[in-house]
Amino acid sequence: MTSSPHALAISVLLPFRDVAETLAEAMQSVLAERSVALELLAIDDGSRDGSRAVAMELARGDDRVRVLDTRGEGLVAALTLGVHEARAPLIARMDGDDVSLPARLAAQHARMTSEPLAAIGARVEAFPDVAQGLRRYVDWQNALLTPEDHAREVFIEAPLCHPSTMIRRDALARVGGYRHGAFPEDYDLWLRLALAGEPMAKIDALGLRWRHRAGRLTFTDPRYSPENIRALKGAHLAARLRRETRAIVVWGAGPFGRRLARALEPHGVRATRFVDIDDAKIGRTARGAPITSGAGLDPAVHFVVFAVGSLGARALVREALAAAGFVEGRDFLCAA
Repeated sequence: MTSSPHALAISVLLPFRDVAETLAEAMQSVLAERSVALELLAIDDGSRDGSRAVAMELARGDDRVRVLDTRGEGLVAALTLGVHEARAPLIARMDGDDVSLPARLAAQHARMTSEPLAAIGARVEAFPDVAQGLRRYVDWQNALLTPEDHAREVFIEAPLCHPSTMIRRDALARVGGYRHGAFPEDYDLWLRLALAGEPMAKIDALGLRWRHRAGRLTFTDPRYSPENIRALKGAHLAARLRRETRAIVVWGAGPFGRRLARALEPHGVRATRFVDIDDAKIGRTARGAPITSGAGLDPAVHFVVFAVGSLGARALVREALAAAGFVEGRDFLCAA
């Protein structure tokens, strides 16, 4: 399939490094999509195995493929180069060890051309054998479909699987593109889009097989440490909370709530009180603020951040706050 640059609908960015065993399958899974005009930018980020040769071989057989090179400058540099070289208004992501499923890109393109979405992901299947914690995370992520779902949950975890996502190029530019720092570049992007009011969603279909292997950045890169992710959330959550004129209340005086409150403080946001249901904690202090029951919370006076790690607690507190007249997103939000 040959397409003029002006007819291109999607530029697929596929950075890779040392994935010779899986790269052909990953690239071919993208190139199998022929119902929408696309280009595939395969970006070699310093491979030392045969990955580049695999990419070049596929490029010789399909003029939709271009092979770029960063000389090992890292993922953000590879993505930034890809965005700069991309010729289409929609930027789709893919990794060199995943599998894009048939019609994923066409379904995402259809949604992006009919709705004012900044980004759209797909449901994913983690494979081959993954830990129970990761399976819970994928199940949680897959349950988020609407823009409202993603806006509601964005301070809990990254709501989109990056290699499953299509992003509107102008929305990416509006929030400053990909950023390099001591944090996951994808979660940073989702948080910036959310704070800018840019809607995100998913197609209600399985679109990607998400391969997990020992060397994956998610497990090895210090940017993905719990401390760095918490610091990232704290910075963006503080930016949201600084818009508030109401007193900031953290619901949860246990480890989750205290750590989150600590992450907010360098950015000028302090909890005026903590709420907890444990009678043994009530009457004490945390981070210099009193720990109280939830009695007397008023949406006209308080903005509540719920931060408790117990499974099932989030649904119960959402119900309790709604019964007290709080509206999620306007008067309270959940974080982790």
